[in-house]
Amino acid sequence: MAIQSPYVTADVIEVTEFPPLVERYAIRGVPKTVINNSVDFVGSAAEAQFIEHIQRAITPAGS
Repeated sequence: MAIQSPYVTADVIEVTEFPPLVERYAIRGVPKTVINNSVDFVGSAAEAQFIEHIQRAITPAGS
């Protein structure tokens, strides 16, 4: 997505090199995807599931 859209950014980190991020995002397994600091999941996701995660992350709370 980040390659296709200027509105999306992606970072990949090596968790052993950034312990504060491991703690901040409670990383217990990889890969871990965090979207807008509000939705996260561990492991791979089918395209439909990934889109659901994105929709949850961009939907205002209470909507």
